[in-house]
Amino acid sequence: MQIVNIKENIFFLGYNDRRTHLFENLWPIPFGISYNSYLIVDEKIALIDTVERSFITEFLDSIEEKTGGRPVDYLVINHMERDHSGALKAVISKYPEITLVGNNKTFPLVENFCPDHSRRLTVKDGDTLSLGKHNLQFQTIPMVHWPETMVTFEETNKILFSGDAFGGYGTLDGGIFDDEINTDSIKEETMRYFTNIVGKYCPHTQRAIKKLAPFEISVIAPTHGPVWRTDPGKVVGWYDKWSSYEPEAGVVIAYGSMYGHTQAMAEVIARRLAERGLKNIKVYDASKTHISYILNDIFKYKGFIVGSPAYNNSLFPTVESLLTAVEHVSVKNHLLGIFGNYSWSGGGVKNLKLFAEKIKWELVGEAVEEKGALKADIIEQLVLLADAMADRLQGTVIPG
Repeated sequence: MQIVNIKENIFFLGYNDRRTHLFENLWPIPFGISYNSYLIVDEKIALIDTVERSFITEFLDSIEEKTGGRPVDYLVINHMERDHSGALKAVISKYPEITLVGNNKTFPLVENFCPDHSRRLTVKDGDTLSLGKHNLQFQTIPMVHWPETMVTFEETNKILFSGDAFGGYGTLDGGIFDDEINTDSIKEETMRYFTNIVGKYCPHTQRAIKKLAPFEISVIAPTHGPVWRTDPGKVVGWYDKWSSYEPEAGVVIAYGSMYGHTQAMAEVIARRLAERGLKNIKVYDASKTHISYILNDIFKYKGFIVGSPAYNNSLFPTVESLLTAVEHVSVKNHLLGIFGNYSWSGGGVKNLKLFAEKIKWELVGEAVEEKGALKADIIEQLVLLADAMADRLQGTVIPG
């Protein structure tokens, strides 16, 4: 538990989760994650979002400590996902006169968990709420990454309480503010959070960034990750780049392989790309590396070359799962190459071609398929595939 004064009478209430292995029971978080809530103590007291339910007791104690036992007047719900509304019922139980603040898409979700609490204030874009010295303004940013998502702008100190927007994976290890940590060291986990959680909604993220651009923001206070008080433009810039589909010149090679033959094909491609001068080459065995990490690098690099053996006349299951995830997040502006292997019946490359038709990326080079052990003529074809990818990358993209 960490209680930190952001500005006078505005408190960060933060809780580090170092025990959970999978965020949303899906995405690996080897460095944990933080859950951030915020408390404004004024003539009226406002709580902005809550925390994951395993921290309810400490959370309520923190509120009690900073309010001196005064009741909380408002709970602003920027986002109803359970890692931020897990303590909602507990807060209502402790403060039965509290008014819930949300937009017209918030309260249908509230009904699913707290249908009996009738004290509600529905707000829309530009609406304000005075707490005394502090004035809150609300702006909706739908589908970043739920339909009800909004942000709260505290006008006096120019603090943007941004919900999941501009957040990231990772616990806060002592440092709460961006000037207290090495922000470059958290960039990768922040990007993986973006690609895993928000990445499907890149056009919505772009709209949100443009919508918030006129605001003079001094501090960004998200519900995961550090509070950006010195250089909030840095994390906004990251999100802007990632959601603009502006990948770097590099290649992700992902494959499945039962007995090493498809892997051998991937190694040939990777070596040739290096010979052609490409520095950013990532090779992944889809059976070993979690999709979370592969997706992250697919967002980062423009080239994607995928290989699969035939498996019961279809794709290798882990490759199929990866491609389903790629389709789901709707990544744009990429180059695609395909290869595969089979022993007695095809299916891998055939289904990779179907993926190519659905994803509608630019297909680079000819598909390469080997039967059994890797042979000289197929090595030549793999080299040509790598050359085709290198030609396109070096001809159209400035190396990152």
